[in-house]
Amino acid sequence: MSQTSPPTRVPRFEPWYKPTLRQRLSQTGAFVTCVELVTSRGIITERSSRRVLELARRLAEHPRIDALSITDNPGGNAMLGADTLGTDLIARGQEVIIHLSCKDWNRNALQSRGWELASGGFENVLCLSGDCPTSGYEGQAPGVFDIDSVALLKMFTDMNAGLEMPLRNGGRSKPMQHTSFLKGAVVNNFKLRENEVMPQYFKLAKKIDTGADFVINQLGYDARKQDELMKYMRHKGLDVPVLYNVYVLSGPASRFFNSVKIPGCLVTDELFEVCQKHAQSLDKGKAFFLEFAAKQVAIGKGLGYRGAYIGGHIQFDDYMRILDLAESFGEDDWVQFAKEIRYDRDNEFHYFEIDPDTGLSSDVINQRYLASKTPSGKKRQRGFVPLTYKMNRVVHDRVFERDSAGYNVGRRVYDKLDGASAKVRRVAHKLENAVKMFGFDCRDCGDCSLPDIAYLCPESQCAKNQRNGPCGGTRDGKCEVGEKDCIWARAYDRLKAYGEEEQMLDGKVIIKDAALQGTSAWANTFLGRDHHAGNEEKPEDSNAQ
Repeated sequence: MSQTSPPTRVPRFEPWYKPTLRQRLSQTGAFVTCVELVTSRGIITERSSRRVLELARRLAEHPRIDALSITDNPGGNAMLGADTLGTDLIARGQEVIIHLSCKDWNRNALQSRGWELASGGFENVLCLSGDCPTSGYEGQAPGVFDIDSVALLKMFTDMNAGLEMPLRNGGRSKPMQHTSFLKGAVVNNFKLRENEVMPQYFKLAKKIDTGADFVINQLGYDARKQDELMKYMRHKGLDVPVLYNVYVLSGPASRFFNSVKIPGCLVTDELFEVCQKHAQSLDKGKAFFLEFAAKQVAIGKGLGYRGAYIGGHIQFDDYMRILDLAESFGEDDWVQFAKEIRYDRDNEFHYFEIDPDTGLSSDVINQRYLASKTPSGKKRQRGFVPLTYKMNRVVHDRVFERDSAGYNVGRRVYDKLDGASAKVRRVAHKLENAVKMFGFDCRDCGDCSLPDIAYLCPESQCAKNQRNGPCGGTRDGKCEVGEKDCIWARAYDRLKAYGEEEQMLDGKVIIKDAALQGTSAWANTFLGRDHHAGNEEKPEDSNAQ
């Protein structure tokens, strides 16, 4: 006797589609609302994962939420993959931003991820370098950082244009189908020192030039800094939509950020004390923190940001409360809020002078900064530049600068060495390494970026091997890993003494060729094999050994 199978249960929702994030940002003047979701550890059926999924579904069903942004192993910890949650959401008509960071994937894996996401219907990505891993299975995982956020943006821009992939038979290539990614980038505008702030702005310009379609800033709580970012972008003609980062604080979260547990996330001592005071109330400060977030949303709208990017460990009703409060404020209330939310630090660098009436940025560039760029200002700064760097500049100009007499000699010498025996090439390589190990702590990558970073080696002196500008993780000029000074801050100081700091990231996007590892960087430079070759045609019979 056969049994009739019970009918299949169909989920009780009708897919409906909101305007895409691209449409919202490019075709309307609407102030958009994005919510950041942090996935949890374990499979999707874990209790913590189910809570995130249930919250995400409720947010997806609400018309006030324009996009949900899903993180990629934040803080350097292993979490459930973003597209596991995202697949459910795009099926419900929700716009999703997938975070892609370079800390766990090399370029091939990231390219594969791009094709996977495009095939799965995802069109919005946030390109990040990522945090250095802090944990892992049976010990801490190493960071990959094969490429950085700028190179990742370039890859996805090229994929949108129709990437040319070489065929296995060589000599020919096949164009891939065009993807249609809307590419986001991040900037940290809450740095303390000039040599941190300005490289962040330079890198932002490079990201936009490389193809970033929208920008989200790192979290911080200083309206003047938020205003400065918008004014700087207008001043430099950087015309892309920017989302104002609003992280909803709590007592524990403020303690976590104040202790610098998350790189690039700043809660000052003054704000920390305010948060701890309110956290002692019966509701643990909830009413204060939600209103504080709503005021930031209002400030963002008043300053000309294109939307709010809201994050934090809160519930659905809390998000709605923030949006309700933000809408209840008067049109000009944000001006007073901006005066209240000014949690800056002593001796903090600002690109613009302060407007004494508003407490925000004026349109006048920092006069002390301008004075430091005068001939007498640069002369004073050269007194602090290491002698070794001054010597390296001379050597570079006379030997490694193209069309110099030394360069032409070097090219002829290495052209002959290239045809010499393996033993002769090894001896020459060892002599080169002896010089560069002593002078620069060289790691023999073969694709040298010393000239790109004021003769500082990113392989040995940057935890993330950043070759296209600094990451956002520094604190008071120090690397997020250890207590060493950020090499990009040091490079800025060196270059500024010669009036060259504003051009420090003007070159093409640098992507290291791993095939050159362990080969002579001098040979690769003189013979046109490394990234300095530009569009020069490489010698057909080049021998990288």
